[in-house]
Amino acid sequence: MQPHISIAILLGLALCGCTNMGPTSVPRDRFAYNLAVADSWKEQTLLNIVKLRYADVPLFVDVASIVSGYTLERSVNINGTVSSPDTVQGDFLSAGATGRFIDRPTITYAPIMGAKFNETFMTPIDPSAVLFLMQSGWPSDIVLPMTVDSINGYRSAVVAGSAQREGDATFYKVMDAIREIQRAGVVGMRIHQDQRERNTTVMFFHREQMTSEEQGAVARLEELLGLSGEGEDITVSYGLFPETEREIAIITRSMLQIMLRLAAYIDVPEQHVTEGRTLPAGRREGTEHAKLSERFRIHSALEEPGNSFVSVKYKDHWYWIDEGDYRTKHSFTFLMILMSQTETGSNKGLPLVTIPAG
Repeated sequence: MQPHISIAILLGLALCGCTNMGPTSVPRDRFAYNLAVADSWKEQTLLNIVKLRYADVPLFVDVASIVSGYTLERSVNINGTVSSPDTVQGDFLSAGATGRFIDRPTITYAPIMGAKFNETFMTPIDPSAVLFLMQSGWPSDIVLPMTVDSINGYRSAVVAGSAQREGDATFYKVMDAIREIQRAGVVGMRIHQDQRERNTTVMFFHREQMTSEEQGAVARLEELLGLSGEGEDITVSYGLFPETEREIAIITRSMLQIMLRLAAYIDVPEQHVTEGRTLPAGRREGTEHAKLSERFRIHSALEEPGNSFVSVKYKDHWYWIDEGDYRTKHSFTFLMILMSQTETGSNKGLPLVTIPAG
């Protein structure tokens, strides 16, 4: 091959390599980190539910920041000597190329502890968050039994701990009435702010759009909750009993209480119960317990599952949610969205970093 041809080829290769890798890395990395963080979050949540069943300490670790930096270094060297026809050594040409690629991600983890753990996991959920979850489309027959302990004094079932109870029939009648109204789309929520900038959650009904059946459901709900008096707005507050005739008082659960409740529905090995490693399943009889056991089920086995939505290994056993169990996946996703709403973290303290990617 002639020297000038070789030089042209090398220069062409060098020019082809002078493309910027930064833009192409964005869709690839964003998608990959999205899946990785989501999967690890699911596994962490399931692991902590399992640990609570075994009276182990739950611990949540946040991914505070991800900084993915690339460095690509390239160099091409071409040296040559063109001699006169009378010289002995003749023409000489040498070429070389070097390259180095470095992928150095920096991931910051922050354990949720102390005051932040108390506020995120041990503080009861704000009643307004419960209402707006239903407003956004989550069914009341999933939201209320999981997050609410009582409405206007009527209590829901408790399946774990020393205060196990079946729950009041009126609570579930209220839940069914709210579900019927929710399906009709004639209920709304809004936030009122007074002069002191205190927020009050208000629920109301679109009565002009109701059918006779929907009006009957609203009347039934008002009768069950003892709502009377004038006006359309119904104040929603945190408490055991209402203070006015147009108020709904709700006692909500904390995230830790909800996770303890769901931990009762893990199919733990019988040997673990016999050995005293965990307690047997709590109260399972009753209509509501039967419904919840259908909506949330975690399996266990010695071998790693082959087709799971999420799975974790805790000591000597695997625990998982089956990929084909839509109801459990739906309830588990709701739990994680609820956890996001109670998260009190802030990004204000994080630095703004610009990383070269080319």
